[in-house]
Amino acid sequence: MAGINLKELSKKPDLLSGGHRACSGCAATVVLRQILLAAEDPVVVSCATGCLEVATTIYPYTAWRVPFIHNAFENSAATMSGVETAYRALKKRGKIDREIKFIAMGGDGGTYDIGLQSLSGAMERGHNMLYICYNNEAYMNTGIQRSSATPFGAATTTTPAGKVVPGKMQFAKDLTGIMVAHRIPYVAQTAPHNYRDLMGKVRKALSIEGPCFMNILAPCFRGWRSKMDDSIETSRMAVETCFWPLFEVENGQWKLSYKPKEKLPITEWIKVQGRFKHLLKEENKAMLDAIQKHVDERWEELLERTSGKPSS
Repeated sequence: MAGINLKELSKKPDLLSGGHRACSGCAATVVLRQILLAAEDPVVVSCATGCLEVATTIYPYTAWRVPFIHNAFENSAATMSGVETAYRALKKRGKIDREIKFIAMGGDGGTYDIGLQSLSGAMERGHNMLYICYNNEAYMNTGIQRSSATPFGAATTTTPAGKVVPGKMQFAKDLTGIMVAHRIPYVAQTAPHNYRDLMGKVRKALSIEGPCFMNILAPCFRGWRSKMDDSIETSRMAVETCFWPLFEVENGQWKLSYKPKEKLPITEWIKVQGRFKHLLKEENKAMLDAIQKHVDERWEELLERTSGKPSS
């Protein structure tokens, strides 16, 4: 993505203060810092209940240096819809004369599941806002329960891998595709290891008039049972194995953002995560093969939609 100048960014203030209560190695806070650094205009942020909200706003403290609204699990998008509408009304009356951007956020629990109806409504109504899902693939804040974003085969506290059930038995919901089906101006998928891609997409989304959606992978070492200092590498391997491809859909046009020089087998991503360790046993080889087949099929579909060439 063009337009991301490191020298310029180094001079910008950090809009998320240190001293918050997020876990060491939490990718969600890395994602958040990149989002806020990418914004060129003042922003108002809403965030559904979840890891990010709990870690950054334990009363009476806040780590946010922008206007921030804590929402219930289900209504981050609905709240920001109202804020954006009020802003337009006040601007029309001449009571506000500056440009302000609006970002609603939620984890996968508050986006894929509990908040899906308010997200869909906000996108369908056409509010001028960006919704961002920081996707750590489970309900991490409440004890690592499965969500509809949790990958097939993953062990969680509600889908424990054992003799009865070998992990989650459903593939993750294609929320990015669902948002594309809303025919909104901009939808993108990205990950924090590729900061230029992530920040460039945030900047593009905030420059577009109308509703935009971004799905951002946010590795959680606690829930994924990976090493604390491996979150960024785990993000990179999700992309290099094509489990989490980077792409965007702008006004219906699919564009590939990154194509690995060598597509790695899914085991390279799975083997560093304890939530998948049972899949490496011979008796579960069929499940591992099913994951690889699913990844391969989805990747080929994406290549067909984008002509297989990364956009410049």
